[in-house]
Amino acid sequence: MMAVTCFAQEFATPITPLRMFKALILDSHNLIPKIAPQGIKSIDFIEGDGGVGSIKQTNFADGGHLKYLKHRIDALDAENLICKYTLIEADVVFDKIESVAYEVKFEASGDGGCVCKMTSEYHTKAGVELKEEDIKQGKDKAMGLYKVVEEYLLANPSVYA
Repeated sequence: MMAVTCFAQEFATPITPLRMFKALILDSHNLIPKIAPQGIKSIDFIEGDGGVGSIKQTNFADGGHLKYLKHRIDALDAENLICKYTLIEADVVFDKIESVAYEVKFEASGDGGCVCKMTSEYHTKAGVELKEEDIKQGKDKAMGLYKVVEEYLLANPSVYA
């Protein structure tokens, strides 16, 4: 039987929820390769145009741990600033994992900024126990990317305003 391991993380930012949602969800395929070229070469839609059901491939810069990842967009709620997507393929062999389902939510905080809440559900293969160390590298990279986007938006207040 397949097991599900859940992890949650969140971080606060002075950027408004809508700007973070636009930058990290709606326009990430344009923004991220531009502001983080050392890590991400390109983000392309293999299927669809960014809506639900679209498949997005992230191509990483040469020399990294990964070459590419493919995600399917499962839900996109622009009104409530929620995106759900699933990691469906990568160039590294998933010896422990069947798939990973993510939910990202941007909630307003009292100071005009927002709290980005992320949950990830790791669907592991039978008999596999996943520990936080197993996925720490990926989580740290995701957090690093959020910080890069935050810094870019702070430096460019009119972008996605």
